[in-house]
Amino acid sequence: MKREASRGLDPVEEDVGATAKAPSGSQTLFRGLDLMDVVAEAGPIGLPALAARLGLTRSTTHRLATALVERRMLSQAPREGYSLGSKLLELGYLARQQMDLPRLARPHLERLWEELEDTVHLGVLESDRALYLDKLTGRRRINISSRVGDRQPIRSTGLGKALVLDETEARWRDLYRLEGPPTQGAPDEEQWIAWMRGYAQRGVAFDLEENEDRIRCVAAPVRGANGAIVAAISVSGAAQYMDDERMNTLAGDVRGAADAISRDLGWSGKPAAAKR
Repeated sequence: MKREASRGLDPVEEDVGATAKAPSGSQTLFRGLDLMDVVAEAGPIGLPALAARLGLTRSTTHRLATALVERRMLSQAPREGYSLGSKLLELGYLARQQMDLPRLARPHLERLWEELEDTVHLGVLESDRALYLDKLTGRRRINISSRVGDRQPIRSTGLGKALVLDETEARWRDLYRLEGPPTQGAPDEEQWIAWMRGYAQRGVAFDLEENEDRIRCVAAPVRGANGAIVAAISVSGAAQYMDDERMNTLAGDVRGAADAISRDLGWSGKPAAAKR
């Protein structure tokens, strides 16, 4: 069955004349996605057949396919044509992990929430930020501004710090500097690095009103089957309910819940090899 050009847009016939218009960015993106759909359905598939299925010229199809091969979205073999690339395996694994993680972690988060009455979060590292995947709002009627889907700084959040506890000191410094100069009252770089060393030794991280005024947080990493950190959980509450003594007590509770989630992910109890 011949496939329609992307989203009803006419195919660009760039090789039929100097006046042909170049496709827009979104048009090119849709064509690339259509091309991958065809390869998924029919691959391995050669260039002539691929162009015919898409309703595009060979030159346009070749240019799109070449770009996708460079990004490992497609692979190309002589006499066989194009097939799906190894990058999709990586993305599929990450997508499955992220989609499964909230469901798997939820019972542990709910138990923690029931016991502590504070706000509980689950998050992962995404593009040097902490991405919040789940939130159970505490019962103390304290407003914490975090939302599912938020991307928060690593430097100022307990969740963010817990996500990078295994990183090198050089990486910590990069993440600290990413946020620019510290605001008034925030730790300077050397103080923050010293805190991170201590957090890494304990396996928990704190937010001492760094991200949100009068809000404190205790966080711990979640590990995958290979021991690497794949997520983190945190318990957040108003500073009046989170003095130093309680935060130290909560450290064990939060770390225990994180370890339970890790075991459900196949973790054997051994951390990944140190990067330092």
